[in-house]
Amino acid sequence: MNKQMKTPSNPEGLSRVDGRLKVTGRAKYSAEYNSVKGLTYAIMVGSTITKGTLKSVDTKKAENAPGVLSVLTYFNAPKIPGYQTDTPPPKGPLKIFYDDQIYFNGQPIAVVIADTFERALFAASLVTATYVKADYQTELKANLNNAFLPNNSKDYVRGDADAWKSAQVKIEQEYIIPTEVHNPMELHAIIARWDADDKVTVWDKTQGIKATQRNIAQAFKLPPDNVQVTAPFVGGAFGAALRTWPHEIAAVLASQVIKKPVKLVLSRADMFTSVGYRPHTWQKIGLGATADGKLVGIKHEAIGQTSAYENFTEGVVNISQLLYACPNVATSYKIVALNVNTPTPMRGPGEATGAYALESALDELSYAVNLDPIELRLRNYAETDPASGKPYSSKFLNEAYKLGADRIGWDERNQKPGSVIKDGWMVGYGMGGGLFGAYRGSATVTARMTADGMLVLQTSVTDIGPGTGTAMASVASKVMGIPAEKIKVEIGDSALPPSPTQGGSSITSTVGSAVNDACIELKGKFNQTAGPDNYRGAGIVNNLDYAQILKDHNLDKLEVTTTSKGGAEQGKYAMFSWSVHFIKVLVNPATGVVRIDKGVSVADAGNIISPKTASSQIKGGTIMGIGMALMEEAVIDHRYGRLVNNNFADYHVPIQADIPQVEALFVNKADQYINPIGAKGMGEIATIGVAAAVANAVYNATGKRVRDLPLTPDKLV
Repeated sequence: MNKQMKTPSNPEGLSRVDGRLKVTGRAKYSAEYNSVKGLTYAIMVGSTITKGTLKSVDTKKAENAPGVLSVLTYFNAPKIPGYQTDTPPPKGPLKIFYDDQIYFNGQPIAVVIADTFERALFAASLVTATYVKADYQTELKANLNNAFLPNNSKDYVRGDADAWKSAQVKIEQEYIIPTEVHNPMELHAIIARWDADDKVTVWDKTQGIKATQRNIAQAFKLPPDNVQVTAPFVGGAFGAALRTWPHEIAAVLASQVIKKPVKLVLSRADMFTSVGYRPHTWQKIGLGATADGKLVGIKHEAIGQTSAYENFTEGVVNISQLLYACPNVATSYKIVALNVNTPTPMRGPGEATGAYALESALDELSYAVNLDPIELRLRNYAETDPASGKPYSSKFLNEAYKLGADRIGWDERNQKPGSVIKDGWMVGYGMGGGLFGAYRGSATVTARMTADGMLVLQTSVTDIGPGTGTAMASVASKVMGIPAEKIKVEIGDSALPPSPTQGGSSITSTVGSAVNDACIELKGKFNQTAGPDNYRGAGIVNNLDYAQILKDHNLDKLEVTTTSKGGAEQGKYAMFSWSVHFIKVLVNPATGVVRIDKGVSVADAGNIISPKTASSQIKGGTIMGIGMALMEEAVIDHRYGRLVNNNFADYHVPIQADIPQVEALFVNKADQYINPIGAKGMGEIATIGVAAAVANAVYNATGKRVRDLPLTPDKLV
């Protein structure tokens, strides 16, 4: 079933094209297809030890429980064809029921299938296991000395690695972020149904329709076209649905075994151990500068955690190579293998972590040289890419600084920390910036105009919340010269033309460009159909009466299928999106409570295609960064290697009372090189730099520098 959305009018400020479906409950998410005939329910059972060998699993009580159809474990589950190799596989994603090794607490060891959810849940509580326990390690701090360079990578050096040490002014500090969990509102869920021995349909929570199709096909050795993937609506993911996880393969396997459709919905506790997280990371920054604030050298070291079975990496230190003009830069990124589940990209992957350290350190430098933090950044403003030397495709970050500073009231900031008190609260202002690569991949779009004057756009991309369908409709409305209510967008289905995974802030650039190109091609086809009188030189006539042309030529439709991708310009320019975040805080001197009074986030992300959804992206990312700064932390009891706050009562995220007035501003200048619509991504930069802005504001308010997130009241009292 395709995701069909009829767009409202006013393309200059479209509301979400799927908004009415969502607020009326007509939008179906992956767990909501209860009309699937013969549906059964599955529950995962997790390991109760942190490392060792699975000796046995007692499933008898569960199998004898009412309504239970099957209990699968390593000992009785059919071998998954794509997992069988002649030689032991290298490190990589966890393979469900592949062997008897336990790598982390909560690792799935069984799946129980029953005729109702409640019966499956009860039966799962009856499954017990015996293990051969082994010593484990779950604490990053205790294992920093075991860090290693991942995947044959090397340290980065530009110029003199130690130049910062001999600078007139220098600082060196350590910064730590804890494990942070994605925790989207929608739990991860999948319904799997085998339609034949070699054909399967899944309704799945995924950011990558084609990637999920490919991964399931490879696991079960099926032709990709025999795997139908539908993700009509995705209720947030932030990176947690970028890969095919063990629970998805387990559901497909369970359906194959019992020969009935199987629904598997993760619990909130499962979300902490089954779909990745932002990894606990230690960083050390050394900055050297002249007395007037010109950077001489940067050294940035980082060590992040990964699992014992897979080397997860992200670009934590890359931002220090790229954000500022500095002749001497040295970075090193290592990982530590621990008995935890594998991390995964989380909004602003790597860069959000790295920006916290870099932008906090730069704030510390601003006090050391007694410069306004904005002025310090302007003195180190990069006019060309510091790493490659290439010109930027576009960069207006200096304008973003001014926009944000004016709106937050930066001129009211006092450079002396702890000097402003209002109504008993200490007042502080902070800022933090960021960048993220601006990418354009390949996408294919079908554009079809029907006799009733409706334009239908089709492509397989899913929408995890940023408003992809709305952006597509906005682009098409402008090109075709038709009102947006005459446009339908169909996405989220593997049977549609291929589009990339939604991630890395590239979808509007990629799919929006494909929509643009398809509409231009379709418009040209209408001109050709209408005849030469409709041409004006080499141009294409605007304001065509498409329905009339179809009627005049006795046609029920005209359509094109167009593939669009970047060209040589991708190698000629350095392409980035930029952001700067300004935060005003109030801190209670007696309790250490931090209240965010106001936030202003400014994006330099090219042409803004869909202003309303773009604003929502930036505001949501800012709120996510506030959570990162003030409250989010997954805690492991290292005596047992087990999470102790894997729920929403104990793992704190920002709620309404924590969310301040947040304004989203845009430079809104088109990038002339990245794509034909001039748009760049903004989903990642919405979060990158926010945590540092909060921490810097708290220091400005209190004079206390917290370098170990989250910034909880006990660290300020």
